Amino acid sequence: MQTSSRNDVLLKRSLAAVWHPCTQMKQHETLPLVPIARGEGCWLYDFDGRRYLDAIGSWWVNLFGHGNARINAALTDQLGKLEHVMLAGFTHEPVVALSERLARLTGGALGHCFYGSDGASATEIALKMSFHYWRNSGKPQKTDFVSLAGSYHGETIGALSVTDVPLFRDAYAPLLRVSARVPSPDWRLADPGESPRDFAIRCAGALEQHLERHHAHTAALIVEPLVQGAVGMAMHDAEYLRRARALCDRYGMHLIADEIMVGCGRTGTFFAHEQAGITPDFLCLSKGITGGYLPLSVVMTRDAVYGAFYDDAVTRAFLHSHSYTGNALACRAALATLDIFDEDDVVNTNREKGARISAAARELAAHPRITNFRNTGMIWAFEVTTADPAFGRRLFQAALERELLLRPIGSTVYFMPPYVISDEEIALLAERTLDLIAGMPD
Repeated sequence: MQTSSRNDVLLKRSLAAVWHPCTQMKQHETLPLVPIARGEGCWLYDFDGRRYLDAIGSWWVNLFGHGNARINAALTDQLGKLEHVMLAGFTHEPVVALSERLARLTGGALGHCFYGSDGASATEIALKMSFHYWRNSGKPQKTDFVSLAGSYHGETIGALSVTDVPLFRDAYAPLLRVSARVPSPDWRLADPGESPRDFAIRCAGALEQHLERHHAHTAALIVEPLVQGAVGMAMHDAEYLRRARALCDRYGMHLIADEIMVGCGRTGTFFAHEQAGITPDFLCLSKGITGGYLPLSVVMTRDAVYGAFYDDAVTRAFLHSHSYTGNALACRAALATLDIFDEDDVVNTNREKGARISAAARELAAHPRITNFRNTGMIWAFEVTTADPAFGRRLFQAALERELLLRPIGSTVYFMPPYVISDEEIALLAERTLDLIAGMPD
């Protein structure tokens, strides 16, 4: 009599007890969960020894591979000192050191860090902080927010209010506060012959027209700099950010840079907004900040914002909290992650590695079923011509059989691998993805 494998046992237990995120659970009647026993470098392994190349960084969080020895050592050291203490009325070395270090990365322009647990929390913090700033500054009418068409900023109520992905937003629309949308500078939407920069300028013109009419009641514009993730890795020229910054200054409103996905070196600079030569009023970071190890998010802001809350009156304080704010273990993982950036010259190394990945993908980019092949930093994306509404799910399953973890967004396939991916793994990823696309039915 054949006994169930550890994979099978874990699958049954998970389906019975765990409500998985962003998932229609009924689909797992035919699409099995993937049980993972351990990770090493760019690879994930199940209990039967099958392996999967993590080409999406485990939902865009893993920067330096699974089981990274340097991050492991830092966490082991921190476990012997302090695991957590509340940050209300207390402080500790990892959170202070991390805040100082992040501030230095902005040249001191964003010198105040407020911590949360995840990306959506960072969005909530930034929105509330902007709203409350204007109230404390004697302009309580500035309560509205503007975001880009196709934007994604998280799935809590406030974050969904500035998110424009119907799949996430529509079911909860009655709960949401109305906010404005302006055209996205996604260069896939440009007219024939129109450059990404020219299209960005045209979209900035639409933003200007909106602000001319509504700036008196607008608190902030929130953007995903350079790449909008959930809408299908929509990429835009940095000129849009330059013009958006100037418009926010002209009309007296905040610029919130949601770098939850695009920060921490993912776009070719440590912060994506650096490529526009601007500084936002609020900077949201999460995902890769701990190397993919522990939940942590941070909102960084200016002296002027901090100063508007500094007062004798408690009602003028920023009254927002998370029980695990500034968790010592998570902050230590983030410090270890920043150490790796420094010690390995990661941003420059990524530019060289990115060129090798692009070169390895040339044949893939030239395939007749592939359109809009694009790249920003360590992000690659393309659309696959298909009439199959279940294309994404089918490709996900087929990729697992080829030892690849891919998670298409509709007909958009993307790569966002850990930065430690080797040349051999790059070749495997490009070759097997090409084989998968060529073999998928129309």
